[in-house]
Amino acid sequence: MSTPFVRYERNGAIVTLTMDRAESRNAIATHQDCADLVAAVQRAQDDASVSCVILTGAGSAFSAGGNLKAMKERNGIGPLDAPDATRANYRRGVQPIAQALWNCEVPMIAAINGHAIGLGLDLACLCDIRIVAEGSKLASSFIKMGIVPGDGGAWILPRAVGLSKASEMILTGDTITAAEALACGLVSQVLPADQLLAAANALAERIVCNPAKALRLSKRLLREGQQQRLSDVLELSAAFQALAHETRDHAEAVDAFLEKRSPVFTGK
Repeated sequence: MSTPFVRYERNGAIVTLTMDRAESRNAIATHQDCADLVAAVQRAQDDASVSCVILTGAGSAFSAGGNLKAMKERNGIGPLDAPDATRANYRRGVQPIAQALWNCEVPMIAAINGHAIGLGLDLACLCDIRIVAEGSKLASSFIKMGIVPGDGGAWILPRAVGLSKASEMILTGDTITAAEALACGLVSQVLPADQLLAAANALAERIVCNPAKALRLSKRLLREGQQQRLSDVLELSAAFQALAHETRDHAEAVDAFLEKRSPVFTGK
């Protein structure tokens, strides 16, 4: 039996998910690869004691995206023997990954340790915060292969960089550098490769020191705010705030502030 596509590692309230196919630059080739990634995200989501997830890749790449060899042989997660079968293949393969990442309520950091191409870039864009190693290359390169973003990239990328930049990246398929990714807001930090994971963990620690329930509610508001009207988000905010006010961690935060001490949160 082959090892799972994703390595799941827990350190306190932080989970690191590592795409673990360094020999293929973490390309996603099979339905089992897709299922492994969905299951790992769901495992973190279902664990109320997890407050941050770091997504990264083994070896020198974050993810090269889809597997071109499997695509050519029509036996992977891409084209099959007829258009109807191909359509169904996308709907049961890569698209559940996009849904799992988007719907996950745990804050997620993409630690882009190398090239993030096609599907690989879209995986990173589905995370809340993206940091990248120097020397990395990023591209929405589907058009270069004569195809479109079948993983929802035409919806995902504009939410990361805006419609104009996303259109430029998708319609040209051009590769951008880490510095260019920083300049257009695709990532928030560029770091030496040997400092990337340490920086991701330090950032995660700054997140998980906050109340766990409020973190998940805040992330959900951020997600809804990208697709709902202001009036809808205001209603949801009032409802979430009503829940947050009843948590023990909120009471502890107020007491600690008034007593001029550090709070001790329990996730309750």
